[in-house]
Amino acid sequence: MFPIRDHNPSGRTPYVTYGLILLNVGLFVSYWGLFRDPRAINALFFDWALIPALISEGQGYAGILTSMFLHGGLMHLAGNMLFLFIFGDNIEDALGHGPYLGFYLASGIIAALTQYVAQPLSVVPTVGASGAIAGVMGGYLLLFPKARVDLVVILIIVVKVFPVPAWLMLAVWFALQLLGELSGQSDGTGVAYLAHLGGFIGGMVLILPVWLRRGGPAFWNRTHGRPPHPTGRYTDTIRIPKTGRRR
Repeated sequence: MFPIRDHNPSGRTPYVTYGLILLNVGLFVSYWGLFRDPRAINALFFDWALIPALISEGQGYAGILTSMFLHGGLMHLAGNMLFLFIFGDNIEDALGHGPYLGFYLASGIIAALTQYVAQPLSVVPTVGASGAIAGVMGGYLLLFPKARVDLVVILIIVVKVFPVPAWLMLAVWFALQLLGELSGQSDGTGVAYLAHLGGFIGGMVLILPVWLRRGGPAFWNRTHGRPPHPTGRYTDTIRIPKTGRRR
């Protein structure tokens, strides 16, 4: 089960989101060949990944930022970029290009620090944009809880697409991260669940002033939790915009 698109057109071209995707993909391509040499890829991650034990020794601070632009494999990269593509444009639309970039980086830093505080002596490198993207998802949950998100569900040989409210999809995702951490799955899978959780909560906190400026609960009452585009109209199920683009 994974999302493929949302029904939430944005009012401006998401240049920062596109730029982040290109940067992550470009960097991955630049070191892709190193995966054939375990010592080479480990050396790269040692220099640029988040390694909590190094930070505890007063080293490796750059990894707090640079780790969010590295990925441990093609599927890791593809999954992160898909989520960023789906949810990033609307947060960029809501915040503006510059503030959105700051929001994205701040979410990633919060995620990295959460991982560090929880495991300050860990020598395992942590890489990936998941924490920053989790922050984008947390912001999306607060601003657009009832935007429709199409999920692909694969049942053996049957593939179905189900539209669900964003709050449900994001709540399930958050619950899975929490379950993964509480069950100790991170030790076996290598997934930094704590970073995901920290980024998600951090994103919600960072977007809170924007939500409050829009009216807080009154904002939800006006829009029924759906994307608040003044040029559009609402139906009983999903919003149909008169202008804008649809993904």
